[in-house]
Amino acid sequence: MLELLAYLHDPELVARFQRRCGLFLVEAAHRTTRAPTGAPQVNGDKPRGQLRRRWDHQDKNSNYKENGYTDGGCSRPQYEVRNWLLHFLFLFSAGLGHEVFYITCLPCIHWSLDPFLCRRLVNMWTFQFEVGLLIAVTLSSLVCLSRLYTGMHSVLDVICGALISAILMFLTYPYWETFDHFQLTSRISPIVALSLPLFLSYTYPELDHYSTTRGDTTTILGVGAGCSVGYWVNEQLGQTFEPQGVLPVPLPTLTANALARGAGRFLVGVVALVGTRQVVKTLSLQVLYSLYRVPKCDDSARRRREIEVPSKFATYTAVGLVNSILVNRIFILLGLL
Repeated sequence: MLELLAYLHDPELVARFQRRCGLFLVEAAHRTTRAPTGAPQVNGDKPRGQLRRRWDHQDKNSNYKENGYTDGGCSRPQYEVRNWLLHFLFLFSAGLGHEVFYITCLPCIHWSLDPFLCRRLVNMWTFQFEVGLLIAVTLSSLVCLSRLYTGMHSVLDVICGALISAILMFLTYPYWETFDHFQLTSRISPIVALSLPLFLSYTYPELDHYSTTRGDTTTILGVGAGCSVGYWVNEQLGQTFEPQGVLPVPLPTLTANALARGAGRFLVGVVALVGTRQVVKTLSLQVLYSLYRVPKCDDSARRRREIEVPSKFATYTAVGLVNSILVNRIFILLGLL
């Protein structure tokens, strides 16, 4: 069993997957890049079709050293892409695990399809069962494979993550309706929605090196906290923007007018969320830098837990609040909803 776990955690297994998908590491040492056998040279040191990438979001599960540097001053690792279709597919899939997903995809569902569906997506997947299951499996598989493609995680990491998610869904499924009722009606719902995710963000396991996983986790928890409080506020105000009727809700008819309104909602909503992110992020960092007496030019200070966690949590909680409370009301004012 231990041998199997060690095999699944072996970085070489990830490297083989990358090569199968057409991504090859080009050895580089002290400004000299040696192309794989058979790769044509350009200017004597670059293989044709080579794509330089900066994997800034790696941790110890990566095949390569952090930021691509070694103690000997070697340049960043370079890659030759031989399958561009898979390359762009996995880059897109990797984005589903980053903040772009929480600023575009989920809000777009809230604005243009069904706020109830979006609320459940923030908590767990729900939809007409067959469609929801297909979407969940497809997107989850793409995100998992993209983590291997970018060298972010080992096969063992991906398998364990999938198993943990499946177990949590199985154990919590009977209580989704109860949780939904508590989330929308309980007086202590906003307190729990804010305090519990913030506590989990601060207690994220410490590592012996910097990893973006704490920041990514805080981003997810912050968005969830903001949306949860926003849904509670909408319920108290008596305007949830949710369609009435029996589930599953039928998909709206696609007409030219509906597409135009949907595009308008998307553009206005993204501008609102990106603007909120920039404003709150800038203000929170300024406050925290002043509080901890950190020079504003010290970008590395953002990696410190006492700065990274509250900054990201405040930023994305605000994004969640604006998405769930303010944006739909702007749509009504503009005649887009």
